[in-house]
Amino acid sequence: MSIQKILAISGKPGLYELKIQTRTGFVAESLLDGKRITVGMRSNVSLLSEIAVYTYTEEVRLSEVFKAIATKENDGETISHKEDDATLKAYFREVLPEFDEERVYTSDIKKILNWYNILQPKGFVSVEALTEEAKEEKAE
Repeated sequence: MSIQKILAISGKPGLYELKIQTRTGFVAESLLDGKRITVGMRSNVSLLSEIAVYTYTEEVRLSEVFKAIATKENDGETISHKEDDATLKAYFREVLPEFDEERVYTSDIKKILNWYNILQPKGFVSVEALTEEAKEEKAE
């Protein structure tokens, strides 16, 4: 399983898997409830594989952050995104010590942890799956 086709759609809760591309947009399936929706080209959509997190030296791909969380949690769930700000920042500092605290907001950390907890039970963010995905990206 790969996060290459996982989408975050602005204004819609949760994450979606890209199913079919159409002339006017695409069809996506919710990872939360399995319902399919059509999304037009005007919607603000982000592929998780294209998202990166700022550090003081570079940008780190979201898949690498997920891999670090999966390693820390032995492929299990992480803390809730509803924890207090100090707890979230301390946890994220353990996972990605060099993240840029001025450019990575608590809301970003909440989103990342929530996404991880949505993807983890479905097998998208295991250490093995993310390592395999990284190998495929380098081969391309």
